Formats: sequence, structure tokens, C-alpha cells
Amino acid sequence: MRSNKFLKAEQAPLAWDVPGLLAGVDEAGRGPLAGPVVAAAVILDDRAPIKGLADSKQLTALRRERLYDEIRAKALCCSVAQASVEEIDQLNILQATLLAMRRAVAGLRLKPAKVLVDGNRLPPLDVLAEAIVSGDALVPSISAASILAKVTRDRLLCELHLQHPEYGFDRHKGYGTAQHMQALQAHGALAVHRRSFAPVARMLVVSADGKDASP
Repeated sequence: MRSNKFLKAEQAPLAWDVPGLLAGVDEAGRGPLAGPVVAAAVILDDRAPIKGLADSKQLTALRRERLYDEIRAKALCCSVAQASVEEIDQLNILQATLLAMRRAVAGLRLKPAKVLVDGNRLPPLDVLAEAIVSGDALVPSISAASILAKVTRDRLLCELHLQHPEYGFDRHKGYGTAQHMQALQAHGALAVHRRSFAPVARMLVVSADGKDASP
């Protein structure tokens, strides 16, 4: 049975919490070799509960899509933001992720009294915030944010696939699969590839040297 330790925190503020709206925040796309990192912030409506919220990685693509629409329809407000490939390469992936999270919170139509962030690092915010490890599996608003971020990013990569079908972005979503690495070797890196990531950097060096890129 799933722990409700943090679920209760959303319904009845603890002694050190402040009363008011709670926003959940999560990201998608820290690990891939291509595309932006996407973050979402969600304030759920207690009067319009959403069944089946869970860590987006534990849901099927069809279930995520359906929950995405329900979250957008029922949440009090939500915001999706991203940090670009250029920002990832300039700042590093951690700082770019925190930047995307900060942008997502800033984009909320309603200002939350507290922000609950999945993981163990907090972006710089002007409101009370708490980092919750495995929060995407424990806190409904973080679960909702993880779904919005995941679906948004997957759609971006599917759009990218239409422009560059030879890379297979619709299947691997930018992760460093064997198919993706073979496409990088055959076709080179695109502008959407993260050049600060070691597999892409190595491929660029090999391509520049004119050597065989196979292991």
C-alpha cells in the first residue's frame, strides 16, 4: 500500500507549515542527450480530486495523456516551463533544471503559500519550499507536475521527430539508447543535442577527427 505520509500534509498543514495553497513541482528530461529540460508546477483543487495520480514514470503513455488533460481541466492552476539546450550547456543540467522549476513556479496564476519539490534540491524561490525525495510517488500535486512535465517534453520530442525522423526521437525521447547513438554516429549532432553531455561531446570529437565512432 502506498504511504500516505505526505498526502496528509496537503490536506492538513503541519505545525511548521503556513496556511494557503500548496504547489507541487517536478521536472522531466534531466538525463537525455537532446532537447530541453521541462518543469511543471501544479496547484490542485481539493474539491475536484483526480484519481490515479502517480509518478509519471510508472504510468503508461496513454494513461499519462489522459491524466494530463484531467489535470489541466481540474487543477486550480498549473504552469509548464523549460530550460533550453543552450542553457543546459551553459549552466549545467542541475542548474538548468532548477531554473526551469523556478520559471514554472513564477508562471502560476495563483501564488502558493508553499512549494513542494520532488528530489533533494530546491530552486531559488520567494516562497516557503520543501524538497521531498520520491515526492512524485507520495504527493499528488508533485505527481501531477511530473505528468505535465513528462507529457509536454515527450510531445516536444515527437515534434522533433517529424523534422528529423532519422534520429528516432519519437521512440527514445532523446535518451542515449543504442539507436540514438547509432544515429549520432551516422548523421552527427543537431542543434538540439546537449554538447556538454559526454556521449555527445565524444561523438563530436570523433567526427572532427574523422575516426570511426563505433566502440
